Amino acid sequence: MPSKHLALLRGINVGGKNKLPMRELIGIFQECGCERARNYIQSGNILFDAAPGVLTVLASRVETRINDQFGFRPPVLLRTEPALAAVVAENPFLAEGVNLDALHVYFLAGPADPDRIGQLDPDRSLPDRFGVRGCEVYLHLPEGMARTRLTNAYFDSKLSTTSTARNWRTTCKLLDMMRE
Repeated sequence: MPSKHLALLRGINVGGKNKLPMRELIGIFQECGCERARNYIQSGNILFDAAPGVLTVLASRVETRINDQFGFRPPVLLRTEPALAAVVAENPFLAEGVNLDALHVYFLAGPADPDRIGQLDPDRSLPDRFGVRGCEVYLHLPEGMARTRLTNAYFDSKLSTTSTARNWRTTCKLLDMMRE
């Protein structure tokens, strides 16, 4: 039986690079066996239903099809509805009552190794702060994403993974849409 999922694509339709029309992207997901595929904004958020057998090869198939049709290969990270609900519930900065516009999440391709987490520099980009939990890095960026040194490249290299960022409002909206 199909269940609800979210695909997060990294680096599409950003700054005029890696242009990927959403209609074509939704078509790729449908061709790969997904049902009810739909997008939220133009930055690579695809909500869909899929059977377990589809999920085992979905990310690599979507990446390959995008590369074949558009000439670039964006990483595709998948989350279930319960996993995204946990992301929203476990944000360590919410209890502090911080400005929600200053919150972001890096979704990781897999769980971070505890030894690698211990090597992250908490003072790298003050006053910015981060917390790693499971397959996510939670960020509190009071001066915004554009000014931080806590970048995809930093976490990807230090945690030996691939990540993609979403702001907090988008993350919460995606969960709301999955629950509809």
